[in-house]
Amino acid sequence: MPGPTVIERVRQSLDLARDSQDTLNAFTQIDDEKALARAAELEELLASGASPGPLTGVPVGLKDLIDHSGRLTTCGSAFYRREATITAPVVERLEDAGAVIVGRTGLHEFAFGFSSENPHFGAVRNPWDPATSPGGSSGGSAVAVAAGMTPVAIGTDTGGSVRVPAALCGCFGLKVTHGRIPLGGVFPLVPSIDTVGPMADSIANLEIAYRVMSGDETPEPAPARLRIGIPQPWYDDAPMDQTVDAAFNLTREHLADLGHEVIPTQLPDVMPGREIILAIAEEVTEVHREFRAQGLPYGDDVAARLQDCERVTTEESVTGRVWQQMIRSRFADAFATVDLLLSPTVPVLRKVIGVDKIGDLHYRAVLSWFTALVNHTLHPALALPLLGSEVPPASIQAIGALGSEAKLIGFGRQLESAGVVGFRPAIAKPV
Repeated sequence: MPGPTVIERVRQSLDLARDSQDTLNAFTQIDDEKALARAAELEELLASGASPGPLTGVPVGLKDLIDHSGRLTTCGSAFYRREATITAPVVERLEDAGAVIVGRTGLHEFAFGFSSENPHFGAVRNPWDPATSPGGSSGGSAVAVAAGMTPVAIGTDTGGSVRVPAALCGCFGLKVTHGRIPLGGVFPLVPSIDTVGPMADSIANLEIAYRVMSGDETPEPAPARLRIGIPQPWYDDAPMDQTVDAAFNLTREHLADLGHEVIPTQLPDVMPGREIILAIAEEVTEVHREFRAQGLPYGDDVAARLQDCERVTTEESVTGRVWQQMIRSRFADAFATVDLLLSPTVPVLRKVIGVDKIGDLHYRAVLSWFTALVNHTLHPALALPLLGSEVPPASIQAIGALGSEAKLIGFGRQLESAGVVGFRPAIAKPV
């Protein structure tokens, strides 16, 4: 029996997005007219015998700070409203491969946060429990995948903004090596460490999206016994939920059963702290300088973070850059002895909307504990949802050497095939 046509598949995605919008608020814009017109074009190409590409007819959600010609870019802000006249290169590549962009996904304002509790568009809500945050800043993209609206969605990651929401929503998410995917037409946060990356409902879909977006043709290495390091004291000192810790320790046993060597790996002085802000403050301030000079309105959360960046002195910025070089050196030393580093993606499973603390710490410090450092090292990292009984499922993060996305994807595929990781939809599709 033939499967759904491209038009049917896209219409189903649009219907799911609209039906769940009041509950989950995953999109800032749902693009029915243009998405269906694009689907019709693809149907004509297929009817003529053409093969548009490996993403033909795949509905994709696009974070609303990536330009797409003829669509409004808002960055989740109160005032930024620009209709794009040029499509970002990464979106061109997706469309050239046959993808259909069905809408623009919600985010933390200007991508500067980890909750996607947006004061201008409303909070994006986690489909596992709408009282909780999907994480951020690419929360809408993760929700679109987790709730079955799109098999692939695109986010950006400057401190964990792909991996954190992928983890809290139970899908796959890839933070690439800095520079691997072009950043043209993407509103910046910290240009020196910004990345664009895919989220998906399977390793296969994640890989196709990654290969299309990056142009990376590096062959996936053959399965091999890997030396996998558990970073210390980074792991031991994390504000960890017991459920996450138990799931992570069980995963270590599964990895050993698969023939991998799992060992503690010392990363001295590699801990998240104030240096993260010191290292990015100058760039963040420069990106927003003109808007701030005009007195344009920001939400309280982002306004406070911008003020924090603006107070950072030149000497403190130098301290931040020295710290960056130190942790890059520590990671280089680690990858001289191990193939991958492994951690939880996030130390907890839930962040309640409207509550700024998780335990005794601000939620940003907790949710970004294992992700933010990786952006400063420029390395790639893959968030993998564990197949367990937790709701949402716990997630592990595999960190690779620079340029090792193919190895990370291969590792993810092995764990998916072994039933260690995998995707399960967060909610039933509407009847």
